[in-house]
Amino acid sequence: MYRLVLLLPLFIATVAKSQVLTDSILIEGHYRTFNFNNPGNEKRPNLVFVMHGSGGNGKEMMNSAKKLEVSAKAEQLLLVYPDGYEHYWNECRKAATSTANIENINENAFFDAMINYFQSKYGIDKKRVFAVGTSGGGHMAYKLALTMPEKFKAVTAIIANLPDTNNLDCVEVKRPIPVMIINGTEDPLNKYDGGMMILGNVTLGNVRSTNRTFAYWSTLAGYTGEPVKESLPDTDPTDGRTIERYTYRQKGKPEVVLLKVIGGKHDYPNDIDVHEEAWRFFKRQL
Repeated sequence: MYRLVLLLPLFIATVAKSQVLTDSILIEGHYRTFNFNNPGNEKRPNLVFVMHGSGGNGKEMMNSAKKLEVSAKAEQLLLVYPDGYEHYWNECRKAATSTANIENINENAFFDAMINYFQSKYGIDKKRVFAVGTSGGGHMAYKLALTMPEKFKAVTAIIANLPDTNNLDCVEVKRPIPVMIINGTEDPLNKYDGGMMILGNVTLGNVRSTNRTFAYWSTLAGYTGEPVKESLPDTDPTDGRTIERYTYRQKGKPEVVLLKVIGGKHDYPNDIDVHEEAWRFFKRQL
């Protein structure tokens, strides 16, 4: 069980003329923090969690999603940037040596409590809750889709592959859900073809290839055959990267998409804004 404790929100900064707030929830003896721009009087906004990578924090992610923040009011978005436990998430990688994993921090309780918090305080629509994460945050997005898909309309994972089968310690609900993946073919950390992940002195274990990760979600959604392939405009020909989109989309089934960033590393491509792209994907699910 967990207990919800609301602390007085703290003023942090002003971004795009919006007041940025931080608040905390007590989950099994740990105060878990999250950051967000005050949505003002928006009615029933869409709730989007934006998760940082391993070793990061929520405030850093606000800069990464600043373009989406600019359009948040027009798009009726409430963007929330939660903080991992000691800068890491307890996602589904059994071999992870982060404190969050060793202590088996209850992430599901944290996200469930945040959804209730924003429904109570800001009237979000619980049927319009989304999650997008980068690297370790992408693994957290996968965990939400694997273990509590009934709470999320769709998720996007950026530079992240599913843990390999011998490195997966989550209980899979196996309920299909719209998923978009954005991965680079030259990523030295989250290798496109899978393998061992090590970040500094933290071991994270083996991950599947991007193709296997894409196949997991598309098969779960009931797709067979080949996805529709298209090349995205090369808006920055100087960055040495191009993007191919592979899409499974059929009426009555969750959409599953892979953006293959050819030449992409463990970072964001210049040809698209990944968070705006995630929101376009999320909007198609409404």
